[in-house]
Amino acid sequence: MLLIHCPYCEEERPEVEFAGAGEAHIDRPKDMNAMSDAEFEKFFFIRDNLKGVNYERWRHIHGCGRFFNAVRDTVSDKFLTTYKSGEKKPDPAKLKTGKGAK
Repeated sequence: MLLIHCPYCEEERPEVEFAGAGEAHIDRPKDMNAMSDAEFEKFFFIRDNLKGVNYERWRHIHGCGRFFNAVRDTVSDKFLTTYKSGEKKPDPAKLKTGKGAK
């Protein structure tokens, strides 16, 4: 079973307590009403979904209920670190990436 560290509860909990919430650090539009349909589609649906190290949002749904960010290697499915929402994103070069990370 995969264990995920919640930066708010400050403990590792089983993956079934969490839900992925997509890509982290997305610039949200100031005025969605002014967006064209194509611009809204790109903002709302299109994500990078890269192979390797990604910045993601997660929610501890069966714990504190809070959203947090994580750096995860999609090749190995290893969480490199987790951090609170609003904190700066960590430099992936300074994290231990493990086998298969790019």
